[in-house]
Amino acid sequence: MNVVIHPVHFDASTQLVDFINKKLGKLETFFGKIVETEVFLKLGTKQNIKDKTVEIRLHIPGKTLFVAKTGKTFEESTDLAMQTIAEQLKREKEKQREY
Repeated sequence: MNVVIHPVHFDASTQLVDFINKKLGKLETFFGKIVETEVFLKLGTKQNIKDKTVEIRLHIPGKTLFVAKTGKTFEESTDLAMQTIAEQLKREKEKQREY
């Protein structure tokens, strides 16, 4: 699986990048045919600068899955996004089994 991480308007630490890569690696247990994963890391607006948003765009054959979650840290946002994207992958796998 090819993973591309895009921090928007800041430089992500190697610790954060490693954390995200480790979490994304677990997705292949749910669905083995992941082509590419794009992760966008965004800081909140000026009013909510403490908010951290993680957007995950997952490309699988014939479809693109997307989730965006906001939390107080990038790690918290990543965990929330991973739960949602894992559920989407499980549903996709079930749909493919039906065919």
